[in-house]
Amino acid sequence: MFKTLMVAMAGLGLSAAVSAQELVEGQHYQLLEAPVETYVEDGQIEVTEVFWFGCPHCYRLQEPVNDWYETLEDDVSVEHMPATMGGDWNTHATAFYAAESLGIREELHADFFNAIHEDGRALTEADDIATFFADYGVTEEEAKQALTAFNVRSEVNKANSRMREMRLMGVPALVIDGRYLVTPSTAGSLDNMPLIASALIEQVRAERTE
Repeated sequence: MFKTLMVAMAGLGLSAAVSAQELVEGQHYQLLEAPVETYVEDGQIEVTEVFWFGCPHCYRLQEPVNDWYETLEDDVSVEHMPATMGGDWNTHATAFYAAESLGIREELHADFFNAIHEDGRALTEADDIATFFADYGVTEEEAKQALTAFNVRSEVNKANSRMREMRLMGVPALVIDGRYLVTPSTAGSLDNMPLIASALIEQVRAERTE
């Protein structure tokens, strides 16, 4: 199993705001070898958060990244994409898309993280996931059906293909406009990831007005 990306020991000393002019490719972010397709309306800038529910760094990123999402302007669309690296990663990706198909994903997303990292629940067995889902207005039978549904498997496969296109080897990661990759190691810390991503959004806006 792949290991999650480790947070760099020393941060970049970034201020509360970083301008696009301050960014250095290969130091603050990476440029994907080839752009990946985005799934937002024309004029929107896609921010894709790639995560694994079992990843402690992804869990610690939730507070700063969710606070950041609240500040984004209307031309930015946030997409969540679970990492698919086999084993428990794929099980949790299936749970994510099953919850989405049942209309309960947004409601339980943070709780799923908390159950794993605060309550010590693995949530890697279908019965356990179905029991967890049952607290959100669906029956365990509905949850189990969703976990094995064709459309859910298709979404997991799509996420896996997109991860391969991005050539991601770990999480957490933020991908801006299908081109710019921000990780804990490039940003210098988890808290710096939204700062770098904000500057990249600024950069995309500038590119689109040229």
